[in-house]
Amino acid sequence: MSEVEKRALLCEVRAEENEEGQPARIIGHGAVFNKRSDMILGMFKEEIAPGAFDDVLGDDVRALFNHDPNFVLGRTRSGTLELSVDAEGLRYEINPPDTQSVRDLVLAPLTRGDITGSSFAFRVAPDGDEWREEEDGLIVRTIQRFSRLLDVSPVTYPAYPDAGAAKRSLEARCAEIQDLAQRAVNQRRARERFLELIHA
Repeated sequence: MSEVEKRALLCEVRAEENEEGQPARIIGHGAVFNKRSDMILGMFKEEIAPGAFDDVLGDDVRALFNHDPNFVLGRTRSGTLELSVDAEGLRYEINPPDTQSVRDLVLAPLTRGDITGSSFAFRVAPDGDEWREEEDGLIVRTIQRFSRLLDVSPVTYPAYPDAGAAKRSLEARCAEIQDLAQRAVNQRRARERFLELIHA
């Protein structure tokens, strides 16, 4: 089973008032298609292909604040979280509980623009991603299919988490990719040297 990974991005998330007397909704995108992430672990960039979420939209997904399982804002099974895919990416709409902590810690900062990031936790399907090295040496991972969607979260700090299983698994994969990239560079240099020798 693949490790759980998390990605956080700066994309629109907002609190939207409902009719008078009704609690606000939280609307945002947990992921966007065909846009590259910032460098992950300082080693590669990532993009998500349209269709990557097709197999996981029916999962029992939670909406959390800052990925905190103790701060549940909604859930697909209970109907308080709705997920969909649009042209931009994975869209979520949360009907959070009408509690003082949600009003103070989530809705008020969203309304003020203090919280602007979204994140999602996931597992990639086996053979669900493709890695390539571009001409400038940049390593790019394209995720084509997820096997599990665990949560979507409005987040205070849209940055890659510093600890946890996801980081360890990605570090191992990055080390493997770096090794492959270095071997490719060495092979190219060897070919160039060989060509220099035969044309000398």
